[in-house]
Amino acid sequence: MTRRLRIIRLKVMTGDESCLCELVDSLQEPSYKLSRHLKILRQAGLLSSQKKGRWVYHRLMTKPAYLEQLYATVQALPNSNGVYHADLKRFHDRLCLREGGRCQVGIQSCSAQN
Repeated sequence: MTRRLRIIRLKVMTGDESCLCELVDSLQEPSYKLSRHLKILRQAGLLSSQKKGRWVYHRLMTKPAYLEQLYATVQALPNSNGVYHADLKRFHDRLCLREGGRCQVGIQSCSAQN
């Protein structure tokens, strides 16, 4: 399962913006790998990024309109091995660490920091 697909699927399912720290903890992947994939997704026009304080938040692009069809297809992909469900659960757990709607704590999972 590709990291980019997991990122897009997570964003489609939640509709939330997220910082790299939250994605690292949710997908349990190293920050340097996710950072590279986020850059590729931005270059492809699928994500936008906005710096807020010391964090950069990533959000799905909604225009052009055909992206909605792409996102619906991604959302409909089978989850036979449960990876998407586990990613989503970890993401919701990770959002509980936000203060004032923003990440304040950085990466929490030791195994994903490398």
